[in-house]
Amino acid sequence: MAGHRLLLVHAHPDDETIGTGATMARYARDGATVILVTCTRGELGEIVAPELAGLRDGDGDGLAQHRESELAEALAQLGTQRFYWLGGHGRWRDSGMAGEPANGHPDAFAQADLDEAVRAMVQILRTERPQVVVTYDADGGYGHPDHVQANRVTMAALEPAADPAFAPELGAPWQVSKVYWTALARSMIERAVQAGALASVDEVPSRPDEEITTVLDAREHLAAKVAALRAHRSQVDMAGGVFATVAMIPEFAVESYVLVRGERGPGSGPHNWEDDLFAGLDAATRPAPTPGDTG
Repeated sequence: MAGHRLLLVHAHPDDETIGTGATMARYARDGATVILVTCTRGELGEIVAPELAGLRDGDGDGLAQHRESELAEALAQLGTQRFYWLGGHGRWRDSGMAGEPANGHPDAFAQADLDEAVRAMVQILRTERPQVVVTYDADGGYGHPDHVQANRVTMAALEPAADPAFAPELGAPWQVSKVYWTALARSMIERAVQAGALASVDEVPSRPDEEITTVLDAREHLAAKVAALRAHRSQVDMAGGVFATVAMIPEFAVESYVLVRGERGPGSGPHNWEDDLFAGLDAATRPAPTPGDTG
């Protein structure tokens, strides 16, 4: 898959592994360039490992530093070498869950100036020149303010990135061919319920199978996804939490998406699902990316 370039936008360290880890591992192992953009350092994440409780300091910087190291380990497991903090290291903070006072912090990602954040994303898009971009849906998957903002910024950056008149100092224009939003297929959640990993299909948001456009069966990369998940030990309980159960299910490495921009490629099955995010694209006709600053 030389020439294929996939860029994923996530809100916090660990989101990349939970939602798209198997996808990242699959494309990295197949020779595609996989680029991760993370919007915050996750200062307000809930610490599930008792021995790390001391990281909960006044401003969350201790936890943020630890989560940086967790993310680096996870990306090594997933084979991802290209990485950016949106806006640069520490530009925006974790906003906390919806309705928390931290949502209003002046440096919270939820409060980010849209023009500034879009410029930062445009520069990354123009530097990395991905054919395919992945982020959350408009509700952020489950309503977290940082996930919602990640969608807002990513989607708002697509047209300016392709416009030669917009901020030429940020690089040559680039038009992304396909954009996907992450999703959980209802049938996958039903299997998790049957396996005892979830109590009911209503426990997590999901989409009816007919709304899904693309399903990547990356079960051969389950071990890499689980290893990356273990790296995020401050956030993920692999001893007795829900992920400890879910990680035992091969379908945990089957990841679903909804195509929201671009032409749908050939598919199969009752819902004509694509089995490749690059379906219908010819990477060989695309110009090579310009190396960028991964800070």
